Amino acid sequence: MGMASTYDQKVFCRQALIGGNYGLLNATTFVPNPDYYGALLWHRLMGSTVLAVTKESDPNLRVYAHCAKKKPGVSLIFINLSKDRSFNITLSNAKPGDAGKPNYEFVGKQNREEYHLRALTGDIKDDIVCLNDVPMVQTDSENIPAMDPKLVDASTPISIAAQSIAYVTIRDFEAPACV
Repeated sequence: MGMASTYDQKVFCRQALIGGNYGLLNATTFVPNPDYYGALLWHRLMGSTVLAVTKESDPNLRVYAHCAKKKPGVSLIFINLSKDRSFNITLSNAKPGDAGKPNYEFVGKQNREEYHLRALTGDIKDDIVCLNDVPMVQTDSENIPAMDPKLVDASTPISIAAQSIAYVTIRDFEAPACV
């Protein structure tokens, strides 16, 4: 979804809502599969305006940024494809070699909101995904569990574990495109 949106693709359709091995819901029980939670976070956090991102990092780390769906702020998604390497990300206002003042401001005084998704057992084929180390399993009333962010001091690096996805929303990142 991140790569498609950078090319101004307006619609993204999955192969199936249920059925096969690609569905968001288990075809027999209708219990959400792990991809469901990533898609739901995308829907809740990522706005329609795509922002340019530059990174100095390993090609196993993918980064996408959008204006936050609920203003103000910017939402980012970090996808770590590496099996054994984690990353600590520090955000910067300026592009490398850019002598001019950037056209946005990262204040970094409010806590940022982080949502870290990873497989329960560490095996990416696992049927259970964890959000901020909490297994995402249906409640006794068959609802999806609460998907609350972890609030993190904005002055610290963003830590992305191996084979994980992190959604990060920064409310005091002021980009003109997001006004």
